[in-house]
Amino acid sequence: MHEMNLPPSSVTVLHILDQGGAMTHKDLVKRTRLAPRTVRYALKRLKEQHLIIEKFNFRDARQIIYQNCPPAVTA
Repeated sequence: MHEMNLPPSSVTVLHILDQGGAMTHKDLVKRTRLAPRTVRYALKRLKEQHLIIEKFNFRDARQIIYQNCPPAVTA
């Protein structure tokens, strides 16, 4: 998979999203115990690799929800 090309922080965030489902940046900081800046960088790398998607948070429009990309459906 793409995990070889990712920094350890991105791998950690990806595994947390696998286990816990969609989360906000704040939730990811709490769960990973990484610095907010490190989590932002990890999310940036994961978005560049198209491994996660951002969704609008209807409860709080100031926050974005991150989740793993759904598996591609092949016909």
